Amino acid sequence: MEAAQTPRTAAELGDWLTRTVADYVRCDPAEIDPDVPLSDYGLDSISATTVCADIEDHFGLPVEVTLIWDHPTIGKLSQALAEELETAVR
Repeated sequence: MEAAQTPRTAAELGDWLTRTVADYVRCDPAEIDPDVPLSDYGLDSISATTVCADIEDHFGLPVEVTLIWDHPTIGKLSQALAEELETAVR
């Protein structure tokens, strides 16, 4: 995906994260509630590390694996990533 097409808003990031997490926990993205902790869906430390690597690869934004534990829901994580991406652009 080109940089111009890369999701930047919290809503766009939330959609991308929902699809990504759903792939890892093997469920339909529609089953992921943005306000439910990711651990409730079975996202473990190995999957969390892989999601962080996907974020780095997809957005070119280095993130610590603790980001997921500090922001344990799709809603909180997407907001944090939107803020990080905004800061990185400046």
